[in-house]
Amino acid sequence: MEMDRMDGTRQGQGGFGRFGRLAPALAVLALFVAAWLLGWFDYVSLSNLIMHRHALAARVSDHFAVALVVYFFVYAGLVAVSFPGASLLTVTAGLLFGAIAGGSVTVLAATLGATCIFLVARSSFGDVLERRAGPFVSRMVEGFNRDAFNYLLFLRLAPVFPFWVVNIVPGLVNMPVRAFVAATFLGIIPGTFAYAFIGAGLDSVIAAQEQANPGCAAAGTCSIDPSALVTAKLLLAMLALAVVSVLPVIVRKWRAPGNAG
Repeated sequence: MEMDRMDGTRQGQGGFGRFGRLAPALAVLALFVAAWLLGWFDYVSLSNLIMHRHALAARVSDHFAVALVVYFFVYAGLVAVSFPGASLLTVTAGLLFGAIAGGSVTVLAATLGATCIFLVARSSFGDVLERRAGPFVSRMVEGFNRDAFNYLLFLRLAPVFPFWVVNIVPGLVNMPVRAFVAATFLGIIPGTFAYAFIGAGLDSVIAAQEQANPGCAAAGTCSIDPSALVTAKLLLAMLALAVVSVLPVIVRKWRAPGNAG
């Protein structure tokens, strides 16, 4: 009887432990679903930014510090729930706060948000995902196992991987938090400031559209393609930085004893 009670207690504790590990991930999922159902993500669009930019700029001008703090926490929260349109918010920051202030606060907020979802992934479902990962994730895991810091730095600099994926995968290999924070902070600086500078010059793009189609800004009908704001030169520059980031790994592998001679 006593042994049965002890076994039942262990099973209950095991179930509670599993739920406790999943609780952070479930909370993030609940926030994402709630935001989607309430239509919050719909507000983050280029047309809305164009329509309301003057009102937003006036509020920021009157309460610059408060607006900066609010933006910081909103951005960090959206990154933490893996919101897919964070780059547009970076453009918004450049438009409202200027390229330097907007880019700086975005780097800090993105690093905080990325670290939050990284910790959630590592504590909640890292072991499960590693066992069930497909070939794409498995290749990324192999890269992290070889040289976590430089590999993450490469993934941050290379504009070819979704930001939220790169936040979660390091949790599969229990990457040290300090290395994750440092590689994320350094790796997102070029791309973040590139988008912030795009935002700082967005008014001139809108003005050109207004000349071709008067009243389009107020009506939200200006035909500005967000992808057109990112030039080929910008992508090539970021790719070059990504290649530079993995040079230490390549050199180390080339100089390994097995490759000598």
